[in-house]
Amino acid sequence: MRNFLLRRKEDISGVSGTGVVAEGVEFDNGKIAMCWLGTFHTVEVADNIHTIEEIHGHKGTTTVEWLSGD
Repeated sequence: MRNFLLRRKEDISGVSGTGVVAEGVEFDNGKIAMCWLGTFHTVEVADNIHTIEEIHGHKGTTTVEWLSGD
């Protein structure tokens, strides 16, 4: 497994804020679990990190910062 942060430069939606907005883990099979840190502490599950980047990347204003692993 490897951990990551979702870091947002600009909050296009006005909901999650800027800076580190979520913490996540990528399991060995590629599945993702991610917990939002803002007002709404929801947990999201995705098939892979590419899905997270497509949904939450907002044209490069939000990036994945890997904390561990390869």
